[in-house]
Amino acid sequence: MTLTILCALPLVGALVTMITPAGGGRPKQVALGFSVLALIQGVIAATQFKRDDSGFQLTETHTWIQAFGAHYALGLDGLGLLMVLLTVALVPIVLIAGWRDTDRPSFFAWALALEGFSLVVFTATDVLLFYVVFEATLIPAYFLIGAHGNVHGGREGRSWAALKFLMYQLGGGLVLLGGVIGLYVVSSDAGEPSYLLTDLQQLDISTTAGRWIFLCFFVAFAVKAPLFPLHTWLADATEKATPPTSVLLVCILDKIGTFGMLRFCLGLFPEASKWATPVVIVIALISIVYGAFLAIGQDDLLRLVGLTSLSHFGFITLGIFAFTSQGGTGAILYMVNHGVATAGLFLVVGFLLKRHGTVSIRELRGLERTTPVLAGLFLVAGLATLGLPGLSQFVSEMLVLISAFDYHWLAGAVAVTGIVLAAIYVLWAYQRVFTGPPAEPADAGDAKPAADLDRREVGVLAPLVLALVFFGFVPGPLLDVANPTISALMEHAGVTDDQPTVAAGE
Repeated sequence: MTLTILCALPLVGALVTMITPAGGGRPKQVALGFSVLALIQGVIAATQFKRDDSGFQLTETHTWIQAFGAHYALGLDGLGLLMVLLTVALVPIVLIAGWRDTDRPSFFAWALALEGFSLVVFTATDVLLFYVVFEATLIPAYFLIGAHGNVHGGREGRSWAALKFLMYQLGGGLVLLGGVIGLYVVSSDAGEPSYLLTDLQQLDISTTAGRWIFLCFFVAFAVKAPLFPLHTWLADATEKATPPTSVLLVCILDKIGTFGMLRFCLGLFPEASKWATPVVIVIALISIVYGAFLAIGQDDLLRLVGLTSLSHFGFITLGIFAFTSQGGTGAILYMVNHGVATAGLFLVVGFLLKRHGTVSIRELRGLERTTPVLAGLFLVAGLATLGLPGLSQFVSEMLVLISAFDYHWLAGAVAVTGIVLAAIYVLWAYQRVFTGPPAEPADAGDAKPAADLDRREVGVLAPLVLALVFFGFVPGPLLDVANPTISALMEHAGVTDDQPTVAAGE
């Protein structure tokens, strides 16, 4: 029942938050309380998890729809555990970050609902259950963008951004449904229909059927991640959503895409995944470079941070489909570290927006003099994003780059340009916004310098910065959890790492 309780806590919290009488901030307190309970339950699950076991743990299986072979089935492996911990850690931070932005209980309720659905996605070991909740995550995300979007500085069009997000995601979900139906047909032909992962992995799926079903799954995950050319909803969503909502979208919800590539594409269709690898690698490399160039050309900081994720998800996908232990482990670590670093960037930009009413780079200048703490934390999160040694994302990028060069030297060379371009979009943005003489206010006579971050805001960002530094120097705990899962996936795919060309002792 550990995982059921974990998933149920945020969903129950969302309902309780909505019916709690407004006034005195009680709905917000209820929401924060349930998010903290989910965090505690996630830590309990982590303490019960055996790191050296590559199989699913803390499993629960109950018949759901017998005619379809569907089950309510939950379980945790190393990949799922890290995604669960990332989710339960970020949601309380997001709620505290948006504490003073709104008193509407619906924002906090939808945030908890998104957390609960995401936790079910990361723990589901039944494909039909995964699909149903995969689609359910769109409901809170749509309302968080459309009903609680960003209106500072005349930011209109949030309804269009929410609709665009929904249409892309529903399109991907429709394609995924075709793959889910295909699995039913394949399992039925083999004897008895089943959507359990453990049963599906034992099936002898024909090459043609496996490749078609793989394509259905991959397209849906490429929309969710997102990857080029299915990424165009991303910048609009992150610009029109509030920064706390963008953290939920990019750092949690979008991880479902790359999570699904590992869990389902490699886990169920290893032959089809290897068959598609050359094309997927090209798509990943285009995403890395194209996303970085798009970020460089942005004037809006929220769009800039959003588009950096197109480049980062390209790195994650590259690591997954390089089919090496280093690449797979690097991809999992990248998912965690990207979530932490990008959350920090979004929240810092949100605090900047609250003070100046704009995040247009052209209208901001010299802010490190008046808000040095804000400037410093933006720089730390930005340096983590570009892979500075000593910060956690560096380890992830090195593992992915090693796997890229193992795959082909040209793939590695192109991927390296993504790091160079990342340095440009981070440092150039910092230079233009925070250095130089301060911009002249419209009414210089009455204007007061913007206040620096207060204790609540520093407290929100402190855990993220500490995680970036700690896992930059001590990545071992993350590696210990990720390695068994990747080893099992590589073994299932029939892939072994290349052996050293120099014998031991020489």
